[in-house]
Amino acid sequence: MTQQQIFEGFDAPADNRAKLQQKFIVPPFSVLDTRQGYWQERKRLWLSLGIQSELGRNGVAIKAQDSLNALMKQKDGCTTATNKMMDLAGGFGDAFRTGTSIFDPVLCELAYKWFCPDSGVVFDPFAGGSVRGIVASLLGYKYYGIDLSGDQVKANIEQGKALAPTNPPVWYIGDSNNQNDILPLELKADFIFSCPPYHDLERYTDDMDDLSNMSWDSFKRIYTGIIAKSILRLKDNRFACFVVGEIRDEVGGYKGLVPLTINAFNAGGMRYYNELILVNVAGSLPIRIDGQFGSYRKIGKTHQNVLVFYKGDLSLIPKHFKEVASNMPELKGGWNDYSSLPNPADG
Repeated sequence: MTQQQIFEGFDAPADNRAKLQQKFIVPPFSVLDTRQGYWQERKRLWLSLGIQSELGRNGVAIKAQDSLNALMKQKDGCTTATNKMMDLAGGFGDAFRTGTSIFDPVLCELAYKWFCPDSGVVFDPFAGGSVRGIVASLLGYKYYGIDLSGDQVKANIEQGKALAPTNPPVWYIGDSNNQNDILPLELKADFIFSCPPYHDLERYTDDMDDLSNMSWDSFKRIYTGIIAKSILRLKDNRFACFVVGEIRDEVGGYKGLVPLTINAFNAGGMRYYNELILVNVAGSLPIRIDGQFGSYRKIGKTHQNVLVFYKGDLSLIPKHFKEVASNMPELKGGWNDYSSLPNPADG
């Protein structure tokens, strides 16, 4: 069995893989391969709407290369810089090229259609760019997000009004640790969906309340508290999904962001229900891996962890979650039929 067969459908017949795609958008396996042609084509369609999630970060986000250059000048900074570079390039292909990470709109679509009831309310405590909000709105969900950066929220709101004028996403400026003072008291979510800061891998603002500016101990405490407060806002018999990835500390070991997230949701009363591996484009990893693995035995990282949790009675999932709608929404440009997209069996 080849690697391509493993990622495309675990050696299933091509017609079976095509049926799974038509029914569930992509085969609902534990590996989501963003490198595949059908994934890239669907992503291209979403981005063709004009989604620009990177807007609002100019002058705020610290570019990856600038951060790495500064580390290289520090004593023993070479190892630290290498760790950050490998984390950034492995987890976020776009981030390594542009300095800021861009969320995948296809992953948004999957998360909403797989784990959120139709027309449900989505809460995003670490909103960041506009992608998750715009995709949610265009699919008929009501999205509420919180972000510390005023510039980011302003740019998001402008995009939301332009691309989803009849159902614009709602973004608030603020700290999700204070979400009870920010969100309407009556707001209850049908789905929690977010991609939190990977600690200090990227710095988003100069605000000391920003998790990316905190020590690891402070990050863990505040991050766990935000998750606990978000869970209280989630309705019973609903899912939550966080997209996270491991990052290395100053000496090269993993900090443990993935188990921290799992433990935080468990402590809040949610059951750890699914783990999916999001495989990213390798980019320059084949060139860099010789020094990374040859010298320090550090495996080349080309994935993120998509963690799914459930609050409530598992036996009631069939009652609240119906058939997945695999069609694209009817949007300007006329692409509203998923059958026109490439067959996953064709790669």
